[in-house]
Amino acid sequence: MEALINQFSYGLFFWQLIILLIVILILGKFAWKPIVNALEEREQGISDALASAEKAKLEMARLTNENEHLLKQAREERDIILKEAKDLKDKIVAEAKSVAQAEGAKLIENAKREIEDQKLKALAEVKNQVSSLSLDIARKVLTKEFEDQGKQEALVSDLLKDVKLN
Repeated sequence: MEALINQFSYGLFFWQLIILLIVILILGKFAWKPIVNALEEREQGISDALASAEKAKLEMARLTNENEHLLKQAREERDIILKEAKDLKDKIVAEAKSVAQAEGAKLIENAKREIEDQKLKALAEVKNQVSSLSLDIARKVLTKEFEDQGKQEALVSDLLKDVKLN
């Protein structure tokens, strides 16, 4: 180490110092500023990318939440529509049953009325036939009875006996 101290030269030191300062100035002016600027730009780009990623993450969370809300709303609306459709179906079926029962009752009533009318007509026809037959039989019996004069006088006297004078 002593040998190095003995060989020390101030002139050489001075020129090396000046060359070092010139190299530092040249590097500072032409190399470090662009390198530092590039590093700052890269840092800013990374920072912007991270902020953008965070913003996108928040936006995705908001959209996911909104989608879940819309799905929930759609399910609720679907349930309401299905309930209304079921209620409408039940109402239509109930109305159809009541109309069918009313029509059935009406048809049964009409059928009963028609049966009663036919029964009355049949009874009236039977009565007419019975009365017609009775009259024919009575005419034939009376015709046979009144052929004989003695029988006519006996019948008249029997009828007069039954009649009471007041």
